[in-house]
Amino acid sequence: MLTTLKNAFKVKEIKERILFTLFILVVVRLGAQLPIPGVSRDVFSAWFAAQTGGAFNFFDQMTGGSFTQFSVFALSITPYITSSIIMQLMTIAIPKLEEMQKEGEDGRKKIREYTRYVTIALAVIEGLAMGINLYRGGNLMHNNALDVIMVVAALTAGSTILMWMGEQITDKGVGNGISIILLINIISTIPNDFRLLYDKFINGNNIVKAGIAAIIILAIILFIVVFIIYLQDGERRIPVQYSKKVVGRKLVGGSTSSIPLKVNTAGVMPIIFASSIMSVPGIVVAFLGKTPGGIPGHILATLSSSNWCKPSQPVYSIGLLIYIFLVVFFAYFYTSITFNPLEVADNMKKQGGFIPGIRPGKPTSEYLNKILNNVIFIGAVGLIVVAIIPILGSGIFGVNVSFGGTSLIIVVGVVLETLKQIESLMLVRHYKGFLND
Repeated sequence: MLTTLKNAFKVKEIKERILFTLFILVVVRLGAQLPIPGVSRDVFSAWFAAQTGGAFNFFDQMTGGSFTQFSVFALSITPYITSSIIMQLMTIAIPKLEEMQKEGEDGRKKIREYTRYVTIALAVIEGLAMGINLYRGGNLMHNNALDVIMVVAALTAGSTILMWMGEQITDKGVGNGISIILLINIISTIPNDFRLLYDKFINGNNIVKAGIAAIIILAIILFIVVFIIYLQDGERRIPVQYSKKVVGRKLVGGSTSSIPLKVNTAGVMPIIFASSIMSVPGIVVAFLGKTPGGIPGHILATLSSSNWCKPSQPVYSIGLLIYIFLVVFFAYFYTSITFNPLEVADNMKKQGGFIPGIRPGKPTSEYLNKILNNVIFIGAVGLIVVAIIPILGSGIFGVNVSFGGTSLIIVVGVVLETLKQIESLMLVRHYKGFLND
């Protein structure tokens, strides 16, 4: 990795792209410190700390702590992520959008435009919910409608600016801009997590115990990172043979290639979907300012990840089983809308391709579907292993850190993809130099 970055800085064009990306990220973190006028950060932080359960922890982690500080970037890019998910699902449900996606670059530009509109609408809705909640609690400067409008406008503007900066990184920088911003937000919370681990397991202990604790912590982190790298890069390659054709007086074709099926076909989306569904009831109840008791209260406690794996409350670990089921379900669901075995089999048949030992057409589709189901299950199990480790640490040891599970998958995945893009840019430059000679 360091060698790739060192070589990249020797190329002027790539160096400028990297520096532009770093500049945007500095602006993002500076914006995370800008408070919304008329709202007390201390009051909002106290309200956040009073929320029992982990409903908001995942959301705050995605915003890089901007949510607890209630800055203009408090919503971060979460409206854009939600909007992208909605548009992906709508593309499957609405034939017109599906046709638009198949039209090429023009169609994809139109879909991206719709995604921006939905992002702004979601930001307005989320900002309005926050503004009304602050109004009901009497936490605004004048506590009137104008203060609510100011909160909504600031939050919407902040989310829109982040969306724009993400697109600028994609066009003029390196990597996917939205993913890069999400990456820097997550990384910004890691120093505080290390401080929590230090205070919990190392500070105050003798040298031997502190050393053993440090080694165990580093070993667990290293294991998770290496495991995620293998999970992200692992793939099952299905060989494809193309028959020879007579074109004019020549025989063409006869080549061999493969269909790469990634082990983690759905990426981090199953965990994001599952976490979002599990946290929605707690977030709604928190914003309404109600604390239900009885059976509803136990249901909310079961859905909160902060109550899982606690020896004193084993019954709430039922929520972990529900979470595992949702991760597996969404792994299959998300892959089904992004990879169509029937369409792949038809395209192979049209191009004269076939899988050795498998007849073209329906048998090929059934074979691909069978292999895909096995690969998805393995990937889902890998996601569950990565997600459960920090949950066990939180439940058994009472340490709630953000660099486990979803966050590490995002961090490792984005870093790997960004490095691959830098390498491809360097490769393209070498090709250009060869052609110019």
